[in-house]
Amino acid sequence: MAKKRPQTKAATPQITDGEIPVVGAREPCPCGSGRRYKACHGRAAAHAVTELVQRPFEGLPGECDWVALRELVPAATVELTLKGGLPDDVPSVTLATVLPMAWPALRRDSGAVLLALQNDTSSGDLSRDMAHTLRRALTAAPGTPIAGERVPADGPRLQDLLDLDAPFEPVVHSGFEFWIPDAAENASPEVAASLERANAAAIPTVKLSGVDAAYWCETPEKNHLRWVMPHPEEQLLDGLARLHAAGTSSLGEGTRLVGSFRAHGLMVPVWDLPSGMGAEECEKPAAELAERLAEALASDAPLTADERRARGGLTNRQVTLS
Repeated sequence: MAKKRPQTKAATPQITDGEIPVVGAREPCPCGSGRRYKACHGRAAAHAVTELVQRPFEGLPGECDWVALRELVPAATVELTLKGGLPDDVPSVTLATVLPMAWPALRRDSGAVLLALQNDTSSGDLSRDMAHTLRRALTAAPGTPIAGERVPADGPRLQDLLDLDAPFEPVVHSGFEFWIPDAAENASPEVAASLERANAAAIPTVKLSGVDAAYWCETPEKNHLRWVMPHPEEQLLDGLARLHAAGTSSLGEGTRLVGSFRAHGLMVPVWDLPSGMGAEECEKPAAELAERLAEALASDAPLTADERRARGGLTNRQVTLS
């Protein structure tokens, strides 16, 4: 009896790595290998999306303000400048802390683009996720909100798309009316409801003008100053410890340095303020503290016993946000 010939599948044309799109992890890999995407070309993508970039905004103008707007400031906008200028049909690109319905981005009827900063992202590189969303928004039809999606592992980052010589100048708002370019009564019921919820939850916040990336905020019990600083963490802890041990780490009577946040690779010292101390009253003491801190950071003397104890206390009062 003749042996059956083994059946062979028709060869599937394979495509080059540069052409392979991102698909679901369990779907066949578009390269034609016959394996699932996650076991083939998806391996590199999976590694890229899980690898956390500690300082996603490093290299961007205003890195400290990027961190503040991502983690601390309820309502703010910044006009962004793209490398090579804007497309002809895009009058402006604006970074916003939050957009209605938690949209990652929005292409307005006018063609203007709004890009949200405080959304959840699909990978460990916030800069790459936002750059992907921005590119989609620039080519979307006017009047279209941009939904989240899986981000290619080799896509550009914000550092590749934005003009790194342009200033980064946040404008802090008391509410989210900037969502609606015309009268709020013209908003859809969904957007109007989202606007009402967002405004109700917003904490009054003011950016200080005399120092970089310092934000005053008002809460029911006391006010706070939260100040994102660019210095390496170990150096900053030493500097603050020197001031704390010397009794010069406060912003005046009734204020005190209570701890710090860690956020996107930077430290954010936090001061408690009396409820009657507004943002204007913080300007002069903050500028004076900045001078004292600069001197402390410049010192290379070993920490004294008191300074080491102060440093330990500050380290124990750190909270990691991201």
